[in-house]
Amino acid sequence: MFAIVTIAGKQFKVTEGQELYVHRIDAEEGDEIILDQVHLTADGDNVQVGAPTLNLGVTATVIEHLKDDKVIVFKKKRRKGYRRKKGHRQALTKLKIDTIA
Repeated sequence: MFAIVTIAGKQFKVTEGQELYVHRIDAEEGDEIILDQVHLTADGDNVQVGAPTLNLGVTATVIEHLKDDKVIVFKKKRRKGYRRKKGHRQALTKLKIDTIA
């Protein structure tokens, strides 16, 4: 069984027991959260599609908060002496999907 849910503005295909990384969620480590924006659930041939969402909830547990690897942003204009180097590390949250109800 899987579901398509919206978490922090992005859609994810989740299954029970799956661990995934999403953009930082405002919750403490160890908290159980309910994801209520469920767009689709499928269990074999039984498929439910929401218009736009279903009245179901997916429960997940916040495992940890962390930062992603650094991404280097380098800009240059040739022959002008213009160079800018910046780095960015995205704040992430690791979730574990408990149940799809």
